[in-house]
Amino acid sequence: MGILSDKKILITGVLNDQSLAFGAAKLAQDEGADIILTGVGRGLSITQRTARKLPRTPDVLELDVTNPQHMASVLNHIQSKWGKLDGVLHAIGFAPSACIEGDIFNASWNDVAVALEVSAYSLKALVEGVLPLLRQAGTSSVVGLDFDASMAWPGYNWMGVAKAALESLSRYLARDAAKDNIRVNLISAGPVRTIAAKSVSGFSAFDTLWNDRAPLGWNVTDSSAVAKAIVAFLSDWFPATTGEIVHVDGGYHAVGA
Repeated sequence: MGILSDKKILITGVLNDQSLAFGAAKLAQDEGADIILTGVGRGLSITQRTARKLPRTPDVLELDVTNPQHMASVLNHIQSKWGKLDGVLHAIGFAPSACIEGDIFNASWNDVAVALEVSAYSLKALVEGVLPLLRQAGTSSVVGLDFDASMAWPGYNWMGVAKAALESLSRYLARDAAKDNIRVNLISAGPVRTIAAKSVSGFSAFDTLWNDRAPLGWNVTDSSAVAKAIVAFLSDWFPATTGEIVHVDGGYHAVGA
């Protein structure tokens, strides 16, 4: 009996087996959960192949969070398959290259609008889209993946702004979803070598620096600590915690230079 025994969990953001969401998906299954994955666009077929690397191959649904029809289709599929949803992992983020290249003056509003919609507003869109299923569970948990937005990071630019919006949004969602016994929390993860990380020009600077400065050390190729935190928050072990941002970064956020 795992801590997610009999839980029904929707997991977004699995592209390949290096994705943070993949580690969470595998551990969720190991802990007894039934899961469904989502993919988008040209990456959907990659997500479908990656799903076969899990202990039990789950359904993979197409979900572009900017497309209401996709959201409705996901809702209908889960409604007919499970009738409820105990948890959701939001691991969605995207910014046009102009938002993460050069400096903060480089991007136009059209570029920034895409980054904010996909990387921040999508948390609201996802929760709202599956709200009837979360209510049906009686008590449920929404977990989002974050990267500390309290400071300016090299090469992160407008994605950093989007993460700041995500952090603020998570608190408002936690307030308003609580009436339905839905908890909303974020995991602020340290840097891990994923496809998304490779698009950030300043990421390579973290390889040794983060491990050197983090009190507990940090391995940019090991996402297991992040997966454990996600699964813990999807479980019933934090019944009175919502609106929280938990750092899983080796303690880097807590120390100075």
